[in-house]
Amino acid sequence: MKRVLLITIDQTRADSLACMGHPAVKTPHMDALAADGVLFRKHYNNAVPCGPSRASLLTGMYPTNHRMITNGTPLDASFTNIALEMRKAGYDPMLFGYTDTTPDPRYLPPDDPSLTTYEGPLPGFTVAQAFPEHSLDWAAYLKRMGYDVTEPGYGIYAPANPDDGKGLSAQPSVFKAEDSETAWLMDKVIDHLEFAGDAPFFVHASFLRPHPPFIAPEPYCDLYRDVTLPKPVGAKTVADERAQHPAIGFFQEYVSLSNFLKGVEDRPLRDLTEEDFQQIKATYLALITEVDHHIGRLVQSLKEKGIYEDTTIILTSDHGEQMGDHGLLGKASIFEKSFHIPLMIKGGRRAARGVQVDHFTEAVDIMPTILDLCGLEIPHQCDGRSLVPFLKGVEADGWRDHACGQIDFRNVITKKAERKFGLRSDQCAALWIRDEHYKYIHFSGLTAILYDLVEDPDETRNLAGDPAYAPVMLKYAQKLLTWRMVHAYGALDGMMVSLGGVVVDPDR
Repeated sequence: MKRVLLITIDQTRADSLACMGHPAVKTPHMDALAADGVLFRKHYNNAVPCGPSRASLLTGMYPTNHRMITNGTPLDASFTNIALEMRKAGYDPMLFGYTDTTPDPRYLPPDDPSLTTYEGPLPGFTVAQAFPEHSLDWAAYLKRMGYDVTEPGYGIYAPANPDDGKGLSAQPSVFKAEDSETAWLMDKVIDHLEFAGDAPFFVHASFLRPHPPFIAPEPYCDLYRDVTLPKPVGAKTVADERAQHPAIGFFQEYVSLSNFLKGVEDRPLRDLTEEDFQQIKATYLALITEVDHHIGRLVQSLKEKGIYEDTTIILTSDHGEQMGDHGLLGKASIFEKSFHIPLMIKGGRRAARGVQVDHFTEAVDIMPTILDLCGLEIPHQCDGRSLVPFLKGVEADGWRDHACGQIDFRNVITKKAERKFGLRSDQCAALWIRDEHYKYIHFSGLTAILYDLVEDPDETRNLAGDPAYAPVMLKYAQKLLTWRMVHAYGALDGMMVSLGGVVVDPDR
């Protein structure tokens, strides 16, 4: 049995870490962790938002199979997951934070309280410390520390003086850095591991930050205020951006400032200036640096306990963040920065160190990797592949040359997209596939998108309507169809009943 620590930091795009090329951000502890293990430079999540992306991460299944398509969509109870598989092997999987898993209502009474929130825990985990949006435990802690907390929730993220003229998100939070949700939850993780000794464990630590609301405590809030940061990418104007495809305009309209900042006047994102976006980006990076500090605390604690070398640490995110690119905040988009996320794995004593992998890897690979590391069988439902060969410093045979994913923008309650486009709910979805050259996005009810990522890495020119690219469109539509067929749900299709009993395909 092994020691495995799976860490997710929410809403973190790949290029927001120094080890992934950001020119200004300070992430020394995550950089050191990457240097002490394997850094996967082309790692992608398979869905947005949080619930679907975490479902893929924790079940090893593409969203086209697990069908948890958005926050609040139930996860089919017939599927296994990383916690259940580790529990079968004798581990007590511990969760600090959240997995945003909506339970299967078919197996619960209609008035079960778990059916009133999408923030439930993944079945199989022992919840050591929950951290939902309205965290009663953290709110109670803040109240004991003397803060004015009338009720739990996002109200604690409102600035004390939003009209001070410093710019959006520039004010510090009312709570101190030592009392932040990141510090508080990391304390819980470190305390839990204090007496780990020689015992094996599987711990999943899921941190909220740098997820909005975008406000940081002192001294982090001032780190990047006067630093020159990369400007947002996208088409020259909002009109040019929207002219690419009707879904882009919908994504721009779908979110408003109140989703990202509390205690300020709400207004549409299209009204924000470049300076506004840059100040929000400065706060976003400040939150990442705050998380990095606490990752350093955890690593130092493991070293002091003498268990760092024998602990596998997997650090990743659930999805990215547009951070002003294409006039957007958040992850609801079809663009690169919503799906390209960090992944670093620090293995045990014999694992590779200082290796960087340039193959396409995906969130669905994490569950098979953990099970493989622990010598456990990988369930047939898993669409991903084990990354263990890379952790040994060798090439994996027949590795994929692309990444794929889904965004489903239906809402069976509000019907916003359905009404805007005159579509059924099942027509408000898109699948995408990207390789080194092109990115093809196929919508179930709207026209397609094609980007040449070599000539247009910022995704500003949709080539789908250009007759000269018709052969490319056909090639990638076929490639996407092949991917979809190969990865149809397959828990049983690798088996056959015969006179000798059940035979399992050895190549599965």
